[in-house]
Amino acid sequence: MTTTVTQPAGLRQSGLVNDVPDPEVPERARRRTYTAAYKRDVLAEYEAADRAGKGVLLRREGLYSSLISAWRDQRDAGALHALGRSSGPAPASAEQREAARLRKENERLAAELDKARRVIEVQGKLSALLDTLATDSSRNDSER
Repeated sequence: MTTTVTQPAGLRQSGLVNDVPDPEVPERARRRTYTAAYKRDVLAEYEAADRAGKGVLLRREGLYSSLISAWRDQRDAGALHALGRSSGPAPASAEQREAARLRKENERLAAELDKARRVIEVQGKLSALLDTLATDSSRNDSER
């Protein structure tokens, strides 16, 4: 059983058939970033719209209402300056990066030292065991 779907001639000519978004998922997801001007414009449009218009705007732009709330809080806290600031922690200074690198190196060296101490301890126990075996075997040889 085969099913055939035919497209109306008007759709093929107007280009609506080819306007379907590509369903491929990108190989690696990336976080979207927004400029201060974009945030300002979307906030202005969102606040001017009625309830249905707000939903249409959010769907069209692919945004969540929580993002609009966060942008509104940023705007109220510091006007456009806050809107231009990216969310997340501030970039680390040179001193902080160097301190983190030294901390990591210190942890690596401490682990290496601990490993070396354990090896030395095992070698000492092995040496004591071999000495014990050697003295026991020399006593057994002398008794014979």
